[in-house]
Amino acid sequence: MSNIIEITDFKAPELDIYARLSEVQLFHYYEPQEGIFIAESPKVIKTALEAGYEPISFLVEHKHLDTQAKEFITLYKDTPVYTAEFDILTKLTGFQLTRGMLCAMYRKKLPSVEAICRDKKRIVILENVMNPTNIGAIFRSAAALNMDAVLLSKGCTNPLYRRSIRVSMGTVFQIPWTFLDASISWPKDGIQKLRTFGYKTAAMALTDDSVRIDDQKLLSENQLAVILGTEGDGLSQETIDSCDYTVKIPMAHGVDSLNVAAASAVAFWQLSRK
Repeated sequence: MSNIIEITDFKAPELDIYARLSEVQLFHYYEPQEGIFIAESPKVIKTALEAGYEPISFLVEHKHLDTQAKEFITLYKDTPVYTAEFDILTKLTGFQLTRGMLCAMYRKKLPSVEAICRDKKRIVILENVMNPTNIGAIFRSAAALNMDAVLLSKGCTNPLYRRSIRVSMGTVFQIPWTFLDASISWPKDGIQKLRTFGYKTAAMALTDDSVRIDDQKLLSENQLAVILGTEGDGLSQETIDSCDYTVKIPMAHGVDSLNVAAASAVAFWQLSRK
C-alpha cells in the first residue's frame, strides 16, 4: 500500500514525535492550537479513533502490517504508516512497543466544565493528582464503576500523556473529562460552581467529622461530586472545609489510608450505587 513507509533514516523529522519529543513538547506542538498525543497498542488506538480522534501517522512493527495493523492501514489510506523490524523500532523509540504499534494523534479542544457537568449524576474531581499511573488507574475505575465524568484541577497530570493512556486501557477516550479552566479558582470558585449545577460535594479525607462511605444520606444524594486529592498529602484543608461531606473508607489493622487510585475504586463502587 502506498501509505506504508519503510524507516531508513532515524533522523527523519517526521519521526521526531515518536523518538525525540517529550510529552510536554507534544502537548505544545501546535500552540496555540491543540497539540499531539501518542496512543499505544491496537485496542487503545481503536478506542481513540472511535472517540473521534484524528490520526497523524502510525508506527508499526513489520510483522503486524498484515495482522492487527491491517484494519487501520486500510481505513486510513492517506495516513503515513512508518514501519521497521522490532529491534529498529525499539532503538528508535527507546522502549518496546506494546503489541507492536503506536499512533500519533491530534488532541481535540476540551469541552467546557458546564458541558461536562450537564445531566450528570456522579462526577469525579481530581485535585493535583500528578502521577500519570494514578491518573490512568482512576480513569479506568471511573469508567468501569459507573462514574459519569472527570474534572481535573490545573495541578493534575494530563490524562493524554502516554502512560496515563496506557494504564487507563483507553478509558480516557470513553469517559468525558476536562480541566477546570483558568477563570475558575480551585477550590473556592470551583466548588461554588458545582453547587450551582446542583451537586453536593464529597471530600475523600480522614477527619474527626468524616462520615462512612456507606452513609445512607450520602448515598441518597441525587448529584454528587467525589473529590480526591494528591498523592501523599491528600486534599487541601480549604477543599475539605468547603465540601458538604467529608468521607472516609473504613479500614482494618490500623491502616490509615489507601493509594489514591485504590481509594478511587472503592469510592466509585460504593457511591455510584443508588
